[in-house]
Amino acid sequence: MSIPTPDEQAAEWLVRRDRGLTPAEQDDFFQWLAADPHHGDALARQQATWRELDLLSDWRPEHAPEPNPALLAPPRRAARRPFRWLVPVALASAAAVVTVFFFRDARSHSPMVAERIAVAVGYEQRLLNDGSLLELNRGASVVVAYTAAERRVLLLTGEARFTVAKNPTRPFIVSAAGVETRAIGTAFNVRLAAGSVEVLVTEGRVQVAPAAPSPAPLPMLCVGEKLTVPLENNRGRNSAPAALVPVAVGVEEIARALAWQPRLLQFSSAPLAEVVAEFNRHNTLQLALADPALAAFPVTTSFRSDNAEGFVRLLELTAGVQAERRGDTISLRLANSR
Repeated sequence: MSIPTPDEQAAEWLVRRDRGLTPAEQDDFFQWLAADPHHGDALARQQATWRELDLLSDWRPEHAPEPNPALLAPPRRAARRPFRWLVPVALASAAAVVTVFFFRDARSHSPMVAERIAVAVGYEQRLLNDGSLLELNRGASVVVAYTAAERRVLLLTGEARFTVAKNPTRPFIVSAAGVETRAIGTAFNVRLAAGSVEVLVTEGRVQVAPAAPSPAPLPMLCVGEKLTVPLENNRGRNSAPAALVPVAVGVEEIARALAWQPRLLQFSSAPLAEVVAEFNRHNTLQLALADPALAAFPVTTSFRSDNAEGFVRLLELTAGVQAERRGDTISLRLANSR
């Protein structure tokens, strides 16, 4: 059996979207769209054909014996591209590689923007065009797809935190492996693991819908609550969906869960050994005291937890410290102590 061409796949997706996609199918669609830049081109071509065929609906047998030939005439050259269907965006920063797809919904014809944010090499932060804040943990990857009716984000891999700009008429939906988290204005964390999706709410309320239909009411999570949704392939084919019950979590557990996010570290006459240990808890880049005499050196400063390099430069400029960089480790010693 031959493999369907991108145009054939795009045509099939348009038909499926026209009759409505399930949450799992919605995930599959965005996965397909983000997998290859040519898929966006193919989708645009098929939608153009779809629109041309829609023109035939203007003809009825009672109007004339044959359709008006103008209905099937090819559009003029100036109208061949009613919208931009693929725009690659190259970022100057090493943050994330982004691909933006412009297309229209097959039924409502409302514009949709799908933005692929590639796997984050470290902590990444992005302000979305509605004012919502997206924060990515290292290794996370998402597709942002907005229409006039809803704001949708597909979490492909890893973990992300969302601070949602409030808009009651345009819900914000995060989909991970078919599990949907719906919010209007709130802040929450979603982590996609091997066998489950974990949602943690730190502000407002969200509603979670599992990938598999469940007769039980959809759980509503409030501030300080966490919900772990097992994925269907992790339960077994014949297992019934388990009841989803939110669990209250304390301040310390929330802090541990969000420790991947940078925060301001403040020190007042703290020993350098303590400061180094705190930076090392937040970064893959590790600091090492190669000179024991530095361990008790008093430090008074404030730095973001992900800015270990900046802290090292400060030590080099003001404290007579010499830094030696090897791979993911920076060794610190007193200058001229060798």
